[in-house]
Amino acid sequence: MQNIINFFLDIIKQRLLPGSVFIKMKYKKNFGYKLNLKNPQTFTEKIQWLKLNNKDDLLTQCADKLAVRKYIKEKIGEEYLIPLVFYTYNADDIDPEKLPDFPVIIKTNHGSGGVIIVEDKTKCDFKEIRKNLKDALKLNFYYLGREWEYKNIKPCIIVEKLLRDESGNDVLNDYKIHCLNGVPQYIQTIFDRHIEVKENWYDTKWNLLDVYYYSPIKKEIPKPVFLDELLRIAAILSKDFIYVRVDLYSSHNQIYFGELTFRPLAGFMKFKPQEFDKIMGEKLVLPIIGSKL
Repeated sequence: MQNIINFFLDIIKQRLLPGSVFIKMKYKKNFGYKLNLKNPQTFTEKIQWLKLNNKDDLLTQCADKLAVRKYIKEKIGEEYLIPLVFYTYNADDIDPEKLPDFPVIIKTNHGSGGVIIVEDKTKCDFKEIRKNLKDALKLNFYYLGREWEYKNIKPCIIVEKLLRDESGNDVLNDYKIHCLNGVPQYIQTIFDRHIEVKENWYDTKWNLLDVYYYSPIKKEIPKPVFLDELLRIAAILSKDFIYVRVDLYSSHNQIYFGELTFRPLAGFMKFKPQEFDKIMGEKLVLPIIGSKL
């Protein structure tokens, strides 16, 4: 019982901590050395700086998986959007009678991960699904890593068509394009997500890099025939931001938008080799404090 009490007391304490204090404590605990906010050098340090200083309403819109659809439609066109079945603010609306007969993916608009795939609605435990969604709607993702853009998102539930690749696999090729100051620099691909997340990192010419923070295991992934188009889209979508990771998918020779991520892993990833944190940090130029972010 005491462990449970301590757990909830720790959560309350973390929520009450000022953002800068929370971030400094977590950074020191995670990396073993103090966070340098006065003169940040590494990528992870600069992400922490941005979390505290870059507070633009456009970030909130684009971190919202529902509201970002308007931004994407205006920037590159709605043909890149995954078909939306419906959205709701009430978990009780997730009912088999309201879902289509084709497979869908259910997620919230204000968090990360935790998607629900419905292949066959006749075989799902909707009572459990609704319970999980109700719990998710209560979560303010901001307090987990002090990512400001999540703080004021109004939580809702999104139901989208489940995309598949040419072989029928619903785990699509995921191209996470890291864009620094509006320029695509690195492409991180994720695979074996349903088993244990692994990754490859490439430069924009599709040269494999010896970099990771999930797993050192690599997998041969052919250079996409539409690589130039992926980079073109990422350049357009990153133009308004100091740093953003543009997540794109491919399905049946069509590119689809996934999401815009401004602080991957809240900036607490441990790069291997560690030097890559500095290399990536050198390419990310922060604005001068007091200038328009």
